[in-house]
This record gives sequence, structure tokens and C-alpha cells, in this order.
Amino acid sequence: MNALIATDYPGLILRKGKVRDVYDLGDRLVLIATDRISAFDWILPTPILGKGKILTQLSLFWFQKLGQTDQILETDPLKMGQPFKDDAANLKGRSLMVKKTQVIPFECVVRGYLAGSGWLEYSQNGTVGFIPVRSGLKVASQLPEVLFTPATKAESGHDENIAFTHMSSSLGDGLAEELRSRSIDLYEKAKIHALSKGLILADTKFEFGTISGKTILIDEALTPDSSRYWDAKTWEPGAMPPSFDKQPVRDWLACSGWDRKSPPPPLPQAIVEQTANRYQEALDRLAY
Repeated sequence: MNALIATDYPGLILRKGKVRDVYDLGDRLVLIATDRISAFDWILPTPILGKGKILTQLSLFWFQKLGQTDQILETDPLKMGQPFKDDAANLKGRSLMVKKTQVIPFECVVRGYLAGSGWLEYSQNGTVGFIPVRSGLKVASQLPEVLFTPATKAESGHDENIAFTHMSSSLGDGLAEELRSRSIDLYEKAKIHALSKGLILADTKFEFGTISGKTILIDEALTPDSSRYWDAKTWEPGAMPPSFDKQPVRDWLACSGWDRKSPPPPLPQAIVEQTANRYQEALDRLAY
């Protein structure tokens, strides 16, 4: 099996994300999860074999488990029409045909534990997502309550955390409240399942779109690329547990001497394998 780094079907409108190639078919989209991997806002030259399939299969698992399959039209590339049918061997397990929606331009972030930008903000200001949080918590501590901390969607670079009032003023109170309520509900349900598998779902982000007046969950859901999972057995407040994602890649790059301004170096095979194993373990533990 070879890694899928990119796709190109002449005559079709293509948008390339950091991981996904998106083909616009009018009222439908075809999402193809490649094996590309990014870090520090760069797409790396070395792919992670099988990563795109893992992301797609884990998203499908969560969409089905949480009853959020409204966006999905087809999972079999043989039934997606040309040229996807002709390339089904490469696309099987990593492609989805979905409804095209009006994307709501906010990341719906839900946090149950102190990590990442939430920990940084808390350590500086005593807030998380501009929400005051009681003092005395350590990194990786469970928050006193689950918090909804939206962010703006960025085409490139980092998303920017915003106050919920900013989201409300942009979308209107009704839609903003719906997104907050649904996001927290989905997180709580996923957290319970993850814990039953020995994993802590520290935080996650969702994306939503609207179609025919209905708000539906879109894009991916609860994958290691959009969520932070920790092993419950090794979790302890005060120390950041390893996560089931591309942390081995980030750690290696941070020690490699790369300046983050020039194109990144190729990854060693050992780091590629370690990262692939982390993604695969997340799928195996959550979905099987």
C-alpha cells in the first residue's frame, strides 16, 4: 500500500486543505482524506501511511454513534460517479460524498480539561475562552465545568479564540446558543464512550453548516486531528499526558533545528511509524 499524498481530477473544482482534497460537484462535495500531515502551519514533505483512512473511518464511527449522519450521501467511491469510480482502489476508506452546506465560519471548541491554548490563557489571565475559571488548577486538570470556547476559522495559520459574545453578535443569539448546546452535548456523549475505552477526551472542535434551514454537523468528528485524547491510566493533573495524534512529529521537529520559516525537513521513518501507530491505536480503542 502506498501513501496518498494528493489527488487531481482535471475539470473538477478542487480545494486543498492541509489534509483533505475537496471536490465541488455543485450541490455535493467529495472529501478525500490524504495521508498528508501538517505541523506548525506547514504541510510536511513526509506522509503518514494510512492516516487519511483512519481519520475517515473514525469520523464515520462517531457520526453513526452520535446520530449525526445528515451530511453523508455516500461512502463507496464506486458509487460516487466518474472519475472517483475509476480511482476507487486509491479512494476506498478515505472518501466521503456529502451534502454541500453553507458553512458556519466558527470552530465550535469544547474543553473539559486544561490543555493547549486553554492552559496558556488560564496561566496568564485565569480565564479559558474569556470565561473566568477558579484559581489553583494545574495543566491537564479537569475543568470545574465543560466550557464552550469558539474560535474563528482560519484558511491558513492558527484559528483565533473569541468570546462567545462575539459569536452571538455575528450569528445571532439563537444560532449561537444552538451551536453551544449541541457541541457540549456531543462532547459529553463522546467523553462517556471514550472513557469506557480507557481514554480521556480532553477537548475537541466541531464544525457545522446549514442547509434548507437546518443546522448539521459537517467535516470530521472527534478524530485525533480535531480532538485531544489521553490514556486515562497515565493521566494526572500537573503533567501533560501524551496525546493520540501527531505529537511525535511535533516533538521531533522542535528538536530538529528547523527554523519554522523555511520548508520543513523530511521525517525519519521511526517517527512516521510511531505517529501512524498512535493514530491506529486511537481508532482501535475507540471504534472496536
